[in-house]
Amino acid sequence: MNVDLLLDWLFLEYQDTPTHFLVLEIIAIIFGFLSVLFSKKDNILVFPTGIVSTLIFVYILYEYSLLGDMMINAYYFLMSIYGWYVWTQKVDDSHFIPIKKATRRENQQSIFIFIATSVFVCIVYEVFDKWDGWVTYMDVITTGIFFVGMWLMAKKRLENWIYWVIGDLISIPLYYYKGLTFTSFQYILFTIIAVYGFIAWKKNLDKPKTSLLK
Repeated sequence: MNVDLLLDWLFLEYQDTPTHFLVLEIIAIIFGFLSVLFSKKDNILVFPTGIVSTLIFVYILYEYSLLGDMMINAYYFLMSIYGWYVWTQKVDDSHFIPIKKATRRENQQSIFIFIATSVFVCIVYEVFDKWDGWVTYMDVITTGIFFVGMWLMAKKRLENWIYWVIGDLISIPLYYYKGLTFTSFQYILFTIIAVYGFIAWKKNLDKPKTSLLK
């Protein structure tokens, strides 16, 4: 696809989108991309960059009436604050908590979080009468998946990347269908980074860090 065709296609995709929405979406995507990169590197800057991205997306998704996606980002914001605190905890005077595998109890909790989140989102869609075919059902599923992924990432558990990969793969066609084309592209990159993130974190299992910024 040449540049002119790409620009024409993007123009058609966003011709009815207010300019400020487009600008905000691009800013949110940039900070979201930075957040995922910092997460891959086990760098605490994952949280401040993620907070900026999620706050913008909460606004955009609210305006688009995408309640499930909006709640995902609101939850990301809260879990970023929690994760920021957890990652600053030390195992001794000079080492911060390491990456670990999820325990059996944490895996059970992950299943509970997924189910509870899905039920809650279903109730929200029912109360606000927002059911809209297969898109809504997929929204419910991705919300549950991403809630678990964010919770495990905040706790520095390796398995968080598995949930991110699954959720990202579902989100690529989902956001494209919703008309958020740039966000769909973002999830393609997120999927690639998540795979490398899993590999990088696996190499550093149980290795406490002396710095949160490296």
